[in-house]
Amino acid sequence: MKSNIFVFTFLLFSFFGFAQNYELSGKVVDSKTGEVLLGVNIINSETKNGVTTDFDGNFKISNNPAGSTVTFRYLGYNDFKKVITTSEVVTISLIENVEALKDIVLIGYSTKDKKDVTGSISVVSSKTIEDLRPIKAEQALQGTVSGVYVSSGSGAPGAGLNIRIRGIASNGDNGPLVLIDGYQGNMDLLNPSDIESYTILKDAQAAVYGAKGANGVILVTTKQGKKNTKTQFSFNTYTGFQETTRKLDLLNAQEYALLLNESYANAGLTLPYSSVAGIGKGTNWQDEVFEKAPIINNDIAVSGGSETITYSFSASKLKQDGIVGLEKSGFDRGTARISVGVDINDKMKLKTNLIYTDFNRQGLNEGGLGSVLFNAINTPSTLSPYDANGNFTLVPDTPGFGNEVINPLAQINNTYNSYNLEKLNGSISLDYQVYKDLKLTTRYGFERGNSVGKSFSMLVNYGQGKVFNNVDRSTVSQNTQKFNNYTFDAFAEYEKRLFEDHKLKVSLGGTLYEENAEGLFATGYDVPYNSWNFADIALATGAPPEGVLTVGSYKATPYKRPSLFGNIDYDYKGKYLLSLILRRDQSSRFGPDNSVAFFKSVLGGWIISDEEFFNKESKVNFLKLRGSYGTLGNDAIGNDRFRSVLSGEATYVFDNTLVNGVAIGVLPNTAVKWESDTKLDVGIDAKMFNSKLEITADYFNNTRNDLLISGTPISGINGGNAPGSGTPTINAGTVKNSGFELELNYKNNIKEFNYSLGFNITTINNKVTEVKNSTGFIEGGAFGVGQLAPTRMEVGQTMGVFYGYQTDGIFQNQAEVNAHPSQEALGAVAVPGDIRFKDVNGDGKIDVDDRTYIGDPIADYTLGFNLNLNYKNFDFVAYSYASVGNEMIRNYERTENKLNKLNYVLGRWTGEGTSNEVPRVTAGPSANNLFSDYFVEDASFLRIQNIQIGYSLPLKYIKTIGLSKVRLYASANNVYTFTNYKGYDPAANSGDPISGGIDYGFYPTPRTYMLGLNVNF
Repeated sequence: MKSNIFVFTFLLFSFFGFAQNYELSGKVVDSKTGEVLLGVNIINSETKNGVTTDFDGNFKISNNPAGSTVTFRYLGYNDFKKVITTSEVVTISLIENVEALKDIVLIGYSTKDKKDVTGSISVVSSKTIEDLRPIKAEQALQGTVSGVYVSSGSGAPGAGLNIRIRGIASNGDNGPLVLIDGYQGNMDLLNPSDIESYTILKDAQAAVYGAKGANGVILVTTKQGKKNTKTQFSFNTYTGFQETTRKLDLLNAQEYALLLNESYANAGLTLPYSSVAGIGKGTNWQDEVFEKAPIINNDIAVSGGSETITYSFSASKLKQDGIVGLEKSGFDRGTARISVGVDINDKMKLKTNLIYTDFNRQGLNEGGLGSVLFNAINTPSTLSPYDANGNFTLVPDTPGFGNEVINPLAQINNTYNSYNLEKLNGSISLDYQVYKDLKLTTRYGFERGNSVGKSFSMLVNYGQGKVFNNVDRSTVSQNTQKFNNYTFDAFAEYEKRLFEDHKLKVSLGGTLYEENAEGLFATGYDVPYNSWNFADIALATGAPPEGVLTVGSYKATPYKRPSLFGNIDYDYKGKYLLSLILRRDQSSRFGPDNSVAFFKSVLGGWIISDEEFFNKESKVNFLKLRGSYGTLGNDAIGNDRFRSVLSGEATYVFDNTLVNGVAIGVLPNTAVKWESDTKLDVGIDAKMFNSKLEITADYFNNTRNDLLISGTPISGINGGNAPGSGTPTINAGTVKNSGFELELNYKNNIKEFNYSLGFNITTINNKVTEVKNSTGFIEGGAFGVGQLAPTRMEVGQTMGVFYGYQTDGIFQNQAEVNAHPSQEALGAVAVPGDIRFKDVNGDGKIDVDDRTYIGDPIADYTLGFNLNLNYKNFDFVAYSYASVGNEMIRNYERTENKLNKLNYVLGRWTGEGTSNEVPRVTAGPSANNLFSDYFVEDASFLRIQNIQIGYSLPLKYIKTIGLSKVRLYASANNVYTFTNYKGYDPAANSGDPISGGIDYGFYPTPRTYMLGLNVNF
């Protein structure tokens, strides 16, 4: 009987045990977008049973004991745990783990957990790009990361931007190496919406790229599809208008007439205006040339993936007119991109990425004498745009008006040119996992482009003696150019954990880079009907002048750079980190004896917060100390500088006949070799207050040796001064850059209110320590007409230091003039009201030897600020950046006395005690217009770069029609600039390392207002 009871009890408990195994089923979605997630791993931690979601995000997992836990796990999302209590159908919402995705960074030829990074890097995510909505991809780096400064010499649509990482180190190319998905490329024509992230390598970490790493490296990663994801569509559009942020304060017509009369009176001449009554304000030529210009952008993207295939397709079209001349200075950019990844089998993966770009641009004469804005500033306000017959008014051709100053509206109307570039670039890579610890990768990347340009010079007369007149024959010039380059990489990665505490990763490989270019140019004469519509060489009817060659071509010497590299990463217990980098580069730009160079670096890190002695309960959650030291290179000179090339001109007598031939061009230097940059960096990374605050701080010290300096003076008997020739390039300079960087990022939330703050600051101390030519300096730039060069690269000074006369106020009376050293050597006898120059060398006279250092263009500090706010469905972002301590040369004012002036001259000296800053006006001779610190201004500024506010429609209202996101936003770019600088744009810089700080009348970067829409489905 007892045995029967025992059997019955056993069966009863078995039945209840079986009955308490439950089934869990349902769907897994993204918590934010509502998109279903396929391929989510679902496992019961007790039974170890597991399933994955299907293509529609559905799942079913059975036989789950009561009280057991089912875990949902998906890459890039937080784990979700569900305790089983009964059978049920549920919808599981997974929350994206943005931090987990951010913690994987691209370093060199592989990826690394950010925690293990030993170099100084910065990452800009697609979120930042979406916040800023930049028109050009490079603009997303403005003020967003420390150590990186972005500037432009023109705000015209399509104009290029200059990127500098940790200062200016060379008198030549200072731009960073840009790699797009692993191949060397150019990001200025990329669609910003296609970019997933930027990774900026700022220190010796870039040594893995050796020859091209000295100026820093920017790794651009484009967006890819995700595995096990349903097809997702996104459409983004914005439209808006642009306007100038500033108009200079010029003299109106009456003020102009009064001051012109005064200048004539001061020179003892007859007054040009017998009466100024009734003249009025006249024409503000800036109002005439500046316009509100439209901008519109549309892009669409499709992405998704299965277990073995990922895909992404996108297309975009941007059209932007210029605020000067509208379509005459506008551009448009069309792009199409396709990316596909295929897991061929468990060990082999194939990835392809192709980008097509169609770029069109028109341009106006901008910057410097004769440019449109230069003429708008200097054309007298007494002139009207049109005469009584409706024709463009001519600027008088009499002395005092400048032979290059013409009616800017006529100049815009008569300017015709076009440029089109079609480019295809991309890459294909193959990964082969030989076994668990060893992976082989081959990658081929390329760029191929074709451009067509055309310009038309019509028959036009701007007035007798004007330099832009074309009164003889109309001409059309056309050109076509082709370029291509490729990058081929092959490398192996071996990663192994040894004895639990030791981890080793070794990368070995090689790279071959090659680029080629060729072009054809031609000019045709006598265009039918003097019209742009018929401006084509095939239609031109005239023969060229006798002896004029109307066609030309070139084929560049191929540039090749084969390289070998090795990288070893080692960590002990995950807290002691060591990296060793070695690279061998060979460049075809140097002769056989100097073509090869070796670059090597060592990097180390210590994760202090992982030590046992570290207080785990402290407010510091993570603390890492790191340092790096290494050498990198630069070969950024032209081809063939080490060999003789017949590109010069030669004229000689042969059989009593004068014959034109060719001669050696720029003189060669067989010993020319690499620039070498030694980089030292010490930094800390920290997280505090439950990782809400992230801190990154660095000290850097970089020395660039053996600068490649061209145009070095040599004896004339060597032929360097012959027609078509030039002096050689030598290694003859050294520049040092040192400074500090600090980045602070704080994020928190108060219930449904989320916010984040970002701040970064960079200090740079730049100094030239060696220039080994006959003078000890290199001059650059121009000021006024016929004056000495105003900028220098000189030992002991900042790169591009301003060199001119120091002023000491204004002579108030003749006694002060008599007591001061004579200024007659400057071209005029000083009188009261003139600028008083300092006798710097103390020789009792003021002459050219008294020029000295009077300013520099490099900022003491650059800063960036950003703010992100989110409340329910509303979002708000604001970005700004600043530059403090940089100066700029004001060089957009023509010194001819009959031209217009900025209205600061109303504060001129008119008698003793009236002014000690602005000199008298005069139509007679004076030295007041010589380059001096009178024309140097503080160009410090704070710019509100972007403000954007958006609203996303609630998901519950849009998901019923198949949409996962609908967001409306309003945005303003280049909102406002706080500065005391008089010119259009204190942030502008031509990019020239020596003369970049001269303002020739920069085309201002426009303020842009946009309304946009983002739709995902």
